[in-house]
Amino acid sequence: MEPYRLTATQSLPLIQDAKLSVENYARSLLSRIESRDPTVQAWAYLNPEQVLEQARQLDRVPIDQRGPLHGVPIGVKDVIYTKDMPTEHNSPLYKDSNVPVDAASIAILRAAGALIFGKTTTTEFASVTIGPKTINPHSLPPNSIRTPGGSSSGSGAAVADFHVPLALGTQTGGSTIRPGSFNGIYAFKPTWGAVSREGQKVYSLTLDTLGIFARGVGDLKLVAGVLGIKDDQKPRKAESLKGEKFGLVKGPVWGLAGPGTINAMEKARCLLQAHGAIVEDVELPPEFDNMPDWHAKIMAADGRTTFLSEYRMDKNKLQDFLVNQVENINGWTHAQEIAAFDGVATLRPVIDDIANRYSALLTPSVPDEAPEGTLRTGSAAFNGMWTALHTPVVNIPGFQGTNGMPIGLSLVAARFHDEHLLSVAEAVGAVFEAEGGWKSAL
Repeated sequence: MEPYRLTATQSLPLIQDAKLSVENYARSLLSRIESRDPTVQAWAYLNPEQVLEQARQLDRVPIDQRGPLHGVPIGVKDVIYTKDMPTEHNSPLYKDSNVPVDAASIAILRAAGALIFGKTTTTEFASVTIGPKTINPHSLPPNSIRTPGGSSSGSGAAVADFHVPLALGTQTGGSTIRPGSFNGIYAFKPTWGAVSREGQKVYSLTLDTLGIFARGVGDLKLVAGVLGIKDDQKPRKAESLKGEKFGLVKGPVWGLAGPGTINAMEKARCLLQAHGAIVEDVELPPEFDNMPDWHAKIMAADGRTTFLSEYRMDKNKLQDFLVNQVENINGWTHAQEIAAFDGVATLRPVIDDIANRYSALLTPSVPDEAPEGTLRTGSAAFNGMWTALHTPVVNIPGFQGTNGMPIGLSLVAARFHDEHLLSVAEAVGAVFEAEGGWKSAL
């Protein structure tokens, strides 16, 4: 196997046993990027010499002093500060901007020995649905090109196309789970508050959560552990699906589901049952029908204050969506926004209680496969509710749409049951990937 195809959990023992140097691993990835990224365009900033110098420094670290991520390359969404690379937020207001500090997440990963590879593309301030230049690696020219999703566009595409084994994203609406589904990879949004957001451009203090992309749940577990994500009780290992109990949640926006997602949900039900799991339909209380509206109002309320500084700097350099939020074009009152904040808060313990009756809840990640073109990054309609409820979510790949593009489904657990969710996701993912019907051609 070429080194660039290794997952983090595959590469670590090879590096530790001196069977693979960090420099040679990095060179393999850079060669892959050189051949593929002129088309995929997943990177906002990448300096090969800088990467190789970091790799050589890591190779000089004595084996007994190496951390749990030693030599593992990680891509970083370009809204997260990296002291040795620019952070531009895909905005002309911050072109060539370099903040000489690491975000908390980056500092933790560096201390664990990770190789911070470069900055991946994003939509403007990780906030709009107008796409960056990035193309879904499963649909490249001369075929019909498709979006990799957003706003963590480059992170999802880079992991899917074997540029790096891991990448960081963020999620305010669906910016981790949606690219995970569109690119056919695993994507993990932890419980809100489980990981520090210090050192990244925050859209919403109430919603923003760091996200992790990988090609296997083992890698998600690895990074989650380094970032300090722990449950109160050590989760049992889900050896198989026999006897596991899943709640199938269609949710308040089920009417937006296309044929690919409808078929994926039904096939997932059959696969789970065939492997001995119990699957029950879960009808959420009617109050949850308010969640799409409440999520939108919370985003707008937080966005109005977040982007006021950029608006005052030069509103003509902001996309209309952000200008409209600052100017409150919808005319939403503080009373309406308070009702949204309070309404969502009352439903968080409700969804925890429902989720705790099951091994996990199963729900759509996206309306359907990635839409054509790269101007728009696709709908986050199925993600916003879970983001606002602060629950952990994992996108599980394995299914496909009518055009053969990947479609994932989400597993959801109660708040701060992240380790438990990843354990269940590992067992579910093994079945969905093997029997769901979608196979990557990359």
